[in-house]
Amino acid sequence: MNTIGILTFLQRELKRIWRVKVQTFAAPLISATLFIFIFGTVLGRSIDTIAGVSYLSFVFPGILTLYMIMAAFESSSSSLYFARWTRSIHELLVAPFSYGEMVFSYVAASTVRSVLIGTGALLIGTAFGAVTITHPFLFLATGIGIAVVFALAGLIVGLWAQGFEQLGVFTTFVLTPLTYLGGMFYSLDLLTGTVRSITLANPLFHIIDLMRYVTIGTAQVNPIIGGSILAGTAGVLAVLVVSLFRQGWRIRE
Repeated sequence: MNTIGILTFLQRELKRIWRVKVQTFAAPLISATLFIFIFGTVLGRSIDTIAGVSYLSFVFPGILTLYMIMAAFESSSSSLYFARWTRSIHELLVAPFSYGEMVFSYVAASTVRSVLIGTGALLIGTAFGAVTITHPFLFLATGIGIAVVFALAGLIVGLWAQGFEQLGVFTTFVLTPLTYLGGMFYSLDLLTGTVRSITLANPLFHIIDLMRYVTIGTAQVNPIIGGSILAGTAGVLAVLVVSLFRQGWRIRE
């Protein structure tokens, strides 16, 4: 493995992220604070306990998951697309880098950004009294798993996009709706019939429920489902992304 190359790439990506720190760190953390304050504190005062915990504790894992997903996805997709747009991706192609190492480097950088956002959100949640980590090691594994999966998904969109506006299509029309409709603000027990079945078919519901289990110790379905979705999706996407890099799809255009 080209350790020096990977570390150099990671350093370059982290510098790029830090150059726009207001956009990459301040903006999502301010938004997360507003979510926690409005939905957890203001509305939470008029809502009884849900699933045996306070409403703020119930919604926080979903908020945390949302911002970790967005951070990982936006980091990898924008970085790869910008490298294609400026043709700087060609420097990687002629470097002593395997395709697997390229993908690993992009994913590692995006995971670092996602984990930093998650840590910031965790500190904010702690300040509001929303955080209790019931399973610390599973919490860490879940957070990293979420970052890896959506960093890989971001690379696919970064390859597919033909313009800057297309980078936001997947976020606006897929990720955000699936997250909001994935039990982020409400319990599965409130749903019946078709709506309940649709929610159970939403993979992000199971991922959010897994995060809820590792934080507050409460799950609406078997948390193994969420863990299996993360592990399986990470494996499939990793193979797919490396294959696309190897084929040069949209990279050499």
